[in-house]
Amino acid sequence: MKNIELLPDERLDYINEDLSLIQLKSGLTFGTDAYLLSAFVKKGSKGIDLGGGTGVASLLCLTKNKIDYMYAAEIQPRFAHISKRNALLNNLSHRMTVIEGDIRNLTEKDTGGCVDTVISNPPYMTAGGGAGNLSPEMNAARREINGTISDFCAAASRLLKYGGLFYTVYRADRLCDLFFSLRSNGLEPKKLVTVYPDTESAPCLVLCESKKGANPSLIHSRPLIIYKSGTRDYTEDMQKVYDTCSLSHLFK
Repeated sequence: MKNIELLPDERLDYINEDLSLIQLKSGLTFGTDAYLLSAFVKKGSKGIDLGGGTGVASLLCLTKNKIDYMYAAEIQPRFAHISKRNALLNNLSHRMTVIEGDIRNLTEKDTGGCVDTVISNPPYMTAGGGAGNLSPEMNAARREINGTISDFCAAASRLLKYGGLFYTVYRADRLCDLFFSLRSNGLEPKKLVTVYPDTESAPCLVLCESKKGANPSLIHSRPLIIYKSGTRDYTEDMQKVYDTCSLSHLFK
């Protein structure tokens, strides 16, 4: 692992034994959704992360050998720069290319041909939804300022080979928007995981695997519950996700 000088508004976090991450002290930070997204991914040779942020999902896919080579597309220059430095920090620059640009303009030329896998943790809220954040960077990361869910699905469809897989993590209350956008762009939902904070709460996230050009047929996993009731201790299922970086046990 290389030594990289941090800027005054940055910090270095140790994610696991294989991965460290430069993050903004006041910016978007690594969370459960990014880890779950990378855990959902199956083996592929070439992939791209749409809206890659600081690069954590791409780097997890690489360190866990889910994907052989990753592209990470990020429109915000500051996050794109951090993503490049995170690849360098973790000695993964030879397996990762950061594309600083708008996902709405991406074509297969940007990735040297179609990819096997697309992943995305897109902005969850509409452009005018919820209370505004203080930082323009945070607003762009959390709200559909630089692309709607339909734009992200359209980009995934353009970049994927026929039969390729698109993995996305999204808010449970916008599942209808996700499904509509997927099918409108030739992507068929094939597997769905619904995530609950605990047994007393409504679902907070969904993880969806979609396939380009597939026939309709959707498999639901058992619910993924993060915490044991009344505690901040992980459930057995959630602990297994962290231990194995996989969600396959939820489908057994």
